[in-house]
Amino acid sequence: MNSYLQIENLTKSFGSLVLYENVDFELSEGQKVAIVAKNGAGKSTLLNIIAGKDTADSGKIIFRSDLRVSFLEQTPMYDPESTVYDAFMAVENSLKEFHADDWWQYESKAKKIITKLGVGDFEAKIATLSGGQLKRLALANALISEPDLLILDEPTNHLDLEMVEWLEDFLSRSTMSLLMVTHDRYFLDRVCSDIVEIDGGRFYRYKGNYSYYLEKRQERIDVQNAFLARSNNIFRRELEWMRSTPQARSSKAKGRIDAFYALKEVVSQKPVEQALRLEVKSTYIGSKIFEAKYISKAYGDHVILKDFYYNFARYEKMGIVGNNGTGKSTFLKMLLGQIKPDSGTFDIGETVKFGYYSQEGLKFNEQMKVIDVVRAISDDIDLGGGRRMSASQFLQHFLFTPESQYNYVYKLSGGEKRRLYLCTVLIQNPNFLVLDEPTNDLDIVTLNVLEDYLQNFKGCVIVVSHDRYFMDKVVDHLLVFN
Repeated sequence: MNSYLQIENLTKSFGSLVLYENVDFELSEGQKVAIVAKNGAGKSTLLNIIAGKDTADSGKIIFRSDLRVSFLEQTPMYDPESTVYDAFMAVENSLKEFHADDWWQYESKAKKIITKLGVGDFEAKIATLSGGQLKRLALANALISEPDLLILDEPTNHLDLEMVEWLEDFLSRSTMSLLMVTHDRYFLDRVCSDIVEIDGGRFYRYKGNYSYYLEKRQERIDVQNAFLARSNNIFRRELEWMRSTPQARSSKAKGRIDAFYALKEVVSQKPVEQALRLEVKSTYIGSKIFEAKYISKAYGDHVILKDFYYNFARYEKMGIVGNNGTGKSTFLKMLLGQIKPDSGTFDIGETVKFGYYSQEGLKFNEQMKVIDVVRAISDDIDLGGGRRMSASQFLQHFLFTPESQYNYVYKLSGGEKRRLYLCTVLIQNPNFLVLDEPTNDLDIVTLNVLEDYLQNFKGCVIVVSHDRYFMDKVVDHLLVFN
């Protein structure tokens, strides 16, 4: 296979934080590769370096000559005064000179893609588009340019289920090579040929889809941890020898002394974490949860609900699905009292204590430190059963190391901010979690833990999500907005 992209001895750091050091990577024609890692490990940074939007400390990025590359950024930017048509013309002009017949085919294909992705019409002003529409416009731009190599940063964010399935099919059938970051595990399973994990500043490559990766990753972790355990046993024996009298360590033992210090470096590594555990007490919830009494809501001719009745049961876990714009978030905000229905009422039980994770996210004070954000809510967290935990200990359960807890919020990645936001919701011990798109920007490790937590949550859950894997594991039944 022809090599499309080579990375040699790449190193990137931010201050004392080393993302990767002297790593190599190659992508060849026809390969569809996904990058997976914890938030803050440098997934988006890597894509930005490859696309020329950021620079590495050292190393080489080598593309095949005349290779055509298209890049979907996590937060695309457009001139607000331009139109959707202008955006597509910019792509077309960057490709080649088109004959009239070529342009007709290009325009026809472009209109089909923007219709599938719900961008709007060609005449729409960029300034009128939502953040989700802008991301979908950028995705449509990347697809219509038909590059040799397509680089995508979280392509399924802001896509509804129908769009995600269309994109899966499009990319699976396409001959384009692909390098992407996504947390959508079904998408990884159905599209990718290779998965590269960034862990501890190193790259681990797996030839296969997400299911294969999970199996082989666990094998790697088991081997690493077993090796570390054996090394610790040897280290304890050698430490006793090193502490013995100098006479026992003659000049002939220099090799053994050198080996001891080499072994000391090995055992300084921490065992690979098997899973993050979320242990948070939920307050008592009574038998009456809420009763939606004939709720109606419309915006002009757009009817969201009409005479909707539902009696929500204790410990129920409901998923809400539907295309963008059908009213899922509006329903949640009516339940929480943030929006009034046109008619009908929500009768909510007296013991219900909502914990709301909104799609918009929490507006943090960017100049606060991570630890202070949590301490502002509580510095003493009740875990139940007489167990308590400090804010710092609690944050460590959310993968914020003691060092990173003193980072300012503005330094966090998008996924780290979402993880911190999730932490602030759970720390308040709610008994009814209302989660609006909680999976956006969360890494796969955090998603797995959140799934486990919700499955064992002693309370009620309503969750809106387009993440099929997440919904399959968490909810008992679905409410479909159509």
